[in-house]
Amino acid sequence: METARRTGAKVAGPIPLPTKINKYCVLRSPHVDKKSREQFEIRTHKRLLDIVDPTQQTVDALMKLDLSAGVDVEIKL
Repeated sequence: METARRTGAKVAGPIPLPTKINKYCVLRSPHVDKKSREQFEIRTHKRLLDIVDPTQQTVDALMKLDLSAGVDVEIKL
């Protein structure tokens, strides 16, 4: 959001989308104790940013943006 605002574009959002939850059930022991299990889950949070009137400078800045691991950005024009 800050990158888009810095280049002069108007930003609407972030709009939170529904969280996708993947649940996994794993046996604790491979041979015995069938009833003993561990449960893990992965939560995927999505946000939608709508950039109104983007300039060419805005698009270039978003393409070169450095993000931390686990964060993905998809840009649609």
